[in-house]
Amino acid sequence: DNRLQRTMADKAEADASGELQTQEGVQDLTAMVQTLLQQMQDKFQNMSDQIVTRIDEMGTRIDELEKSLGDLMAQAGVDDK
Repeated sequence: DNRLQRTMADKAEADASGELQTQEGVQDLTAMVQTLLQQMQDKFQNMSDQIVTRIDEMGTRIDELEKSLGDLMAQAGVDDK
C-alpha cells in the first residue's frame, strides 16, 4: 500500500530528525556545562590566588611585628627568653 509506505517513510524521517535534535541538544548541554565548569574553575583560581596573597601579606606583617617587638624589648633591656 502506497499510503503505508509513505507513513513509514515519514515516521523514519521524523525519528531521524528527532534523533538529530536530541544529539544537538546533548552537544549544547555539554558545551554549556563545560563553560560553566571553566567559569567556576577560573573563579576558584582567582579566589585561591587572593587567599595566598593575603597569607603572604599577613606573614610579612607578622615578621615586621616580631622585629618591632624585639627592638622594643632590646631598648627596654628585657631579655626575650
